[in-house]
Amino acid sequence: MKRRFFWLGGFLTIVCTMFAQDRSPSPGPLDFDVIIKDGTVYDGTGAEPKQADVAIRGDRIAGVGDFKTAKANTIIDAKGLAVAPGFINMLSWSTESLIQDGRSQSEIRQGVTTEIMGEGESMGPINDRVREHKIRQQTDIKYAITWNTLAEYLQYLEKRGVSCNVASFIGATTVREYVVGFEDKAPTPEQLDQMRELVRKEMEAGALGIGTSLIYPPAFYAKTEELIELCKVAAKYKGKYISHMRSEGSRLLEALDELIRISREAKIPAEVYHIKVSGQQNWPKIDDLLSRIEAAQKEGPKVTADMYAYTAGGTGLDASLPPWTEDGGYPALFERLRDPATREKIKAEVQTPTNAWENLYLDAGGPEHILLAQFKSEKLKPLIGKTLAEVAKKRGKDPIDTLMDLIAEDESRIGTLYFIMSEDNVKKELAKPWISFGSDEASQAPEGVFLKSNPHPRAYGNFARVLGKYVRDEKVIPMKEAIRRLSGLPATNLGLDHRGFLKEGMFADVVVFDPATIADRATFEKPHQYAVGVKHVFVNGVQVLKGGEHTGAKPGRALWGPGKIK
Repeated sequence: MKRRFFWLGGFLTIVCTMFAQDRSPSPGPLDFDVIIKDGTVYDGTGAEPKQADVAIRGDRIAGVGDFKTAKANTIIDAKGLAVAPGFINMLSWSTESLIQDGRSQSEIRQGVTTEIMGEGESMGPINDRVREHKIRQQTDIKYAITWNTLAEYLQYLEKRGVSCNVASFIGATTVREYVVGFEDKAPTPEQLDQMRELVRKEMEAGALGIGTSLIYPPAFYAKTEELIELCKVAAKYKGKYISHMRSEGSRLLEALDELIRISREAKIPAEVYHIKVSGQQNWPKIDDLLSRIEAAQKEGPKVTADMYAYTAGGTGLDASLPPWTEDGGYPALFERLRDPATREKIKAEVQTPTNAWENLYLDAGGPEHILLAQFKSEKLKPLIGKTLAEVAKKRGKDPIDTLMDLIAEDESRIGTLYFIMSEDNVKKELAKPWISFGSDEASQAPEGVFLKSNPHPRAYGNFARVLGKYVRDEKVIPMKEAIRRLSGLPATNLGLDHRGFLKEGMFADVVVFDPATIADRATFEKPHQYAVGVKHVFVNGVQVLKGGEHTGAKPGRALWGPGKIK
């Protein structure tokens, strides 16, 4: 009996030894994929930076501390460099450019790891009418629309391959186009129910909330009550309301009142897109604007804003025309611009100051402050980079007549830059702790199809400009505060899951940059120039920028709002 037990025990010992030898060794707690060593770490909270190492395992931050004796597949020496959470672009128009080039070059090279879309127009929901409209609007970038919902579009980008993370608001304009169309009319009760249902489906699929752009038709036609009803649905899913307000000029404060009303009646947090005061005659309103937002913050719900760090805005040349001209959509606009009697009526309204609509022609202070940047027609592309005044003089025509001629000839909205803001106001906005940052542009690259038009320089430089010009050179805000507002603040406002901070367990979206050299290089004359100073960028733990050069990796993911039904 004893011999049998001895034999059995020996057999079990041999088996256990063999089993142990066959097992792959588990990585120890200090074995990582990446260690970023000895950098100045800004964690995204606004706290003082500290000298530390950042360890990454898989797609997560494994720790922030002392890992000098640890082993990793990739070790980056960050001595003398800043290490921060990846930056979040609160207003991206990369909806089409990421289809063309998923590398998101101009943004990745500034440390942007997440792009947020949906200013009024979104890439879903889609029906035949919206699909036809979007195809007609395509200029240099051509693509097939193979999705039907906003969530499907984001999944399409992820599957296709993008270097950045992507998320989106539902465009209230798109919902209106889907159900009501392009006419200046209110939805019927049945149509409003249909609009609510579209919002419900997209919110359950992971949209961030409702986005509006209320100076542009057909969004201009939507009444406040319509927007409140859509926002009430989004609020049930912890969504947000984010708005290019109905006015940024003569009716600026009234437009803010509308945003606050929508926020309170729908019980939804609200954000002002690209906060600004447009038109020199309106610049003194800035202090009242900022103080009213801060007063609203004390009463709730939460009201915040985002901005870009330039004195020129970018939109369509059609933003100089009264909104009624687009009743029925772009085909109706082009027809009106070819009718002599209607043109005279339009011209009279463009040159007459009014509070009824946002007149960017007058806000810019004249055609010499209106820069033409994008045309659909190859014939008109030589005009890119010229002011409306220059083109009018060359054609020997009145600037407003020239404006109408160009839109009718190109049969597009014509991408245009308007110099409408004050540098002093930009600095006042930068100083506010509740303002984050957005480019209001598409990610670009100085190659191929992108060279067919001129973007606003903010496409290449907005985030680097904040850190170089306004933090280092002009000391408007400290570095730790700027990084909080580029990462932790927008991530918290949006409710993004485990994003925006350098802490253990967070997704490994990380940027390593040189605070002594980071700077924007793009100008209005030569916008296709990359920013400098960003050395390394990781998205979901994968290195997409190495030594300042893109690796070609596309580990970006579709990110979802907190209301997504799992």
